[in-house]
Amino acid sequence: MGDVLAGFQTVWEFDTDSVLIRFERGIRTPKLLQALGERHIPYEALSAVDLAPGKRGTVVLRAVPRPGADPLMDVADGQLKEGYDPYRLVLPTERASLAEYYAEELRGALGPGADTAAESHLVAAPPPPLSFKAYDGKASFDGKAVSFRWFWTGASSAKWKAGDQRFRIDELAGVEWRSPENRGSGGAAAKASGTAPAEDPEAPGPDAKGPAGKGSAPKGGGHGHLRLVPRGAEDHPAGRPDHDPAAVVFGMGYGLVHESLPFAAAVLEAVRASAPAPSAECSPAPARTPAAPARRDPADIADRIRHLGELHTAGLLTDEEFSAKKAELLAEL
Repeated sequence: MGDVLAGFQTVWEFDTDSVLIRFERGIRTPKLLQALGERHIPYEALSAVDLAPGKRGTVVLRAVPRPGADPLMDVADGQLKEGYDPYRLVLPTERASLAEYYAEELRGALGPGADTAAESHLVAAPPPPLSFKAYDGKASFDGKAVSFRWFWTGASSAKWKAGDQRFRIDELAGVEWRSPENRGSGGAAAKASGTAPAEDPEAPGPDAKGPAGKGSAPKGGGHGHLRLVPRGAEDHPAGRPDHDPAAVVFGMGYGLVHESLPFAAAVLEAVRASAPAPSAECSPAPARTPAAPARRDPADIADRIRHLGELHTAGLLTDEEFSAKKAELLAEL
């Protein structure tokens, strides 16, 4: 489309196969959107486009991502406030006709798989390295492993005794994120495949005492957590996150949404990328005869030999090196 549609705090730039969503910086722009900066959304990552009346004389244009297409939205699992939704564009009511035009254009650009879950992530997560401070420890991700370093004043005795933790991406099956604002579905685990581990219904609230005698759960507001799901533990009930060495807990003042959610999305993207390919349940396919290597274009070989000759003449190749390289190229004919 090649057009630009500017709304409150957000601008959508349309291309032939994608939309670039840019978030303005300012005191009214939610910190999550400022942290994301911009997001490149291929049309094939979308399942639908909605247009509805908003609050106080506005209309809201919203693109709906396909399940599995965006690691950020998979991890968020419906817990984000409306204002934090990166797929939402708010416009004044007088631009409703223009919004309807772009909504129809986007609907026409949706891919053939719009009604199905994406087999792989189509939207990139924020790149590592990433880190944030939770209430009971600092979480770090370097692209290969997630590390938890416990704080003496916040970590429970169970975590302190377990010691600092490091989890390689290939050891993980997924990541679970719960917003400290406790909205939406409650933060089921987002995984590379399979179902989420169930929260232990018998687990008490996070009120254990840490090594320094302080509560291991943040005070004030709701409690959130980021939990890593090890491979092989997908179907095991998950206990209290304040006692789980594979989890960090936080509240409104620690591990804020704009820090912990992009972190969780980046981890999930890496986990899914490293997941082993599913084994075929059917009988093995018959062995195929290896294909013969493609023959090189004679003109290309001649150009390469001519270039080698120039290097040889300039003294950059010895006689032996020139003869060996020339023989290798002639063997490809």
